[in-house]
Amino acid sequence: MDFEFEKKWRDLLVEVSKEMDEPLDMQSLIFMIGVQELNQGYVKLSKNQKLDVMHIAICVLLEPYGYYSYTGHDDDGWPHFSLEKELPVLQPIEQETFMKKVIIEYFEKEQ
Repeated sequence: MDFEFEKKWRDLLVEVSKEMDEPLDMQSLIFMIGVQELNQGYVKLSKNQKLDVMHIAICVLLEPYGYYSYTGHDDDGWPHFSLEKELPVLQPIEQETFMKKVIIEYFEKEQ
């Protein structure tokens, strides 16, 4: 186990949780990233739109790795992406570690 990596992850969760004044997990961070990338301020979202927001985040997080590319915004201002290459088949722990890595990189880039 990479203790330095896990510490970075825990520190990120603590820092963002303090800013949001509530405990967050990976799903919460992904949703937050999607809302930030949607960039429409406060809007009431349906359940399907919340899933779409999370998809936006996944696309943004994986775009630097060549999995997705931004194709533009639709008439409602929602960003769209195209799949550029198939995502690798990962074991659950590998997938979780990879997502932690790309989320950490996203927040480091934003600072």
